[in-house]
Amino acid sequence: MSIKDLIGKYQIIGTNQDDTGNTYKGILYLSLRDDNSINAKWIINNTQEQFGTGFFKDNLLTIHFYYEGENDIIYKGKVNYKCLTKNILEGTWTEELGASEFIGTENCFRVLTTNEIVN
Repeated sequence: MSIKDLIGKYQIIGTNQDDTGNTYKGILYLSLRDDNSINAKWIINNTQEQFGTGFFKDNLLTIHFYYEGENDIIYKGKVNYKCLTKNILEGTWTEELGASEFIGTENCFRVLTTNEIVN
């Protein structure tokens, strides 16, 4: 698998970095940068945008992300995705201001066009 295989749109479902068990859904867009790294944009629960950049090696995609929260506070974190296939990513994430005893999870499923076939 190469970094170019990961470019596209994914549906996501995840759990927050806390003990509430709350889940979220959204969309993740991955695009290739000129330096062969990744640009990422998440839209969480149709309301919150998050942005990040990352790199890919040995079927592991690591992205450092940020978003603006309440009171204009910028939150930062890191997500690591195991690339099970080019269509399925399994991730864990943390935020610098999150509860350090917990780890968030996020699974991504490629949104396929009608011309694509899942291998």
